[in-house]
Amino acid sequence: MDRALYAYYGDDFTGSTDVLEVLASAGVRSVLFIGAPQERHVRRFSGCQAFGIAGDSRSRTPQWMRAHLPALFARLGDFGAPITHYKTCSTFDSSPQIGSIGRALEVGHETLGGPFIPIVVAAPHLGRYVAFGNLFASAAGTVHRIDRHPTMRSHPVTPMHEADLRRHLAAQTSMRIGLIDLPTLAGNAAAEALARCVGAGDQAVLFDGVGEADLQQTGRLLWANACSHTLFCAGSSGLPYALLAPWRDAGLIPARREAPPRSRPVDTLLVMSGSCSPVTERQIQAALRAGYHGIALDPTALLSAAHGREAGELLVREAVGSLRDGRSTVVYSALGPLSAGASASGEALGRRMGELLSRILAEAPVPRVLLAGGDTSSHAVAQLGLYALTWTASLEPGAPLCRAHAEGRTDLEGLELVLKGGQVGSEAFFERVRLGR
Repeated sequence: MDRALYAYYGDDFTGSTDVLEVLASAGVRSVLFIGAPQERHVRRFSGCQAFGIAGDSRSRTPQWMRAHLPALFARLGDFGAPITHYKTCSTFDSSPQIGSIGRALEVGHETLGGPFIPIVVAAPHLGRYVAFGNLFASAAGTVHRIDRHPTMRSHPVTPMHEADLRRHLAAQTSMRIGLIDLPTLAGNAAAEALARCVGAGDQAVLFDGVGEADLQQTGRLLWANACSHTLFCAGSSGLPYALLAPWRDAGLIPARREAPPRSRPVDTLLVMSGSCSPVTERQIQAALRAGYHGIALDPTALLSAAHGREAGELLVREAVGSLRDGRSTVVYSALGPLSAGASASGEALGRRMGELLSRILAEAPVPRVLLAGGDTSSHAVAQLGLYALTWTASLEPGAPLCRAHAEGRTDLEGLELVLKGGQVGSEAFFERVRLGR
């Protein structure tokens, strides 16, 4: 195996493919495994420099994390990479009850050690910025503080009510968290400030970032530290983006990006959406106007013990018929935010949608599938029996086209998948996926 540069666990599948895109599009040989990989699967990708494990801890309890993350982090440690990364969503949404990033920090420190935990959340390429420890995110061309973001302030599972990320984490962990702020980065004083933070007893250190120069300085500082002692890190895809500069400096990856590959268009696209984001709502409406066949599923009926089987049969029959007729099809559980009092059922709905997707593909194979919604994608893909994804092409930031690798399902080997978070993509994104550009 070539020297591993980087290993990561993604707390949902959409975010995991986001990192895969950042790495692979820059020439870093990369693979994303679906769950902890078996050794024979690792051997098939022995020439890779970066290894990921796609997970679903974003929708799990701290108790689940305590029980499952140690083994997953230890598996990442087996790759011997200088940097191991717990990849979070760039909106950092989490809570003490669900998707606790604080608990992940604790488990990572206990399992992998390290002198401090760098936290890099800023991802300017996705419209995510951190200034003086506060997170900002763009929506419809306007940048909002995360607790005033039109979607994230009312997320159905983990609404963001605190923009100061250190205060946000303080509700999830007792670990001391320092800060390297924008003036420190601008003054090229980050190394000295980091030493002061560690010397003062900070167990984790948050890095500001609003532009590429901030990320590059952060990446060079962290890589210099990682070459002396391995680091366990947390944060968004801004972290691997930051590491590209020092890797290029050291000649570890290509010095310049090559022209990205173009993917071919397909005649028929299948979309499965469990997202209740306004962004995804606009994308669904645009697809319906473009002639996609829409199938609105009723989550209550689909998950019902009394009516779930019948509801599933009807949905599969309609989707298969539509696809066999050559019509692109979108199956969706919601159009926009849930109504007051409605309950989110991410894991159960995602699993059920994955089961139905598997059946639809067995009866009406299509070359390309788009899954929308972070929780939906994570739990749905887990039902398909895939063991890995590799990057094929970039479409829009954060939602690449990937190639599926499967065992036992020859119809799924080579399937092209796009996993899209609720907030990701332009209004015409579904058609862009179908056209491959």
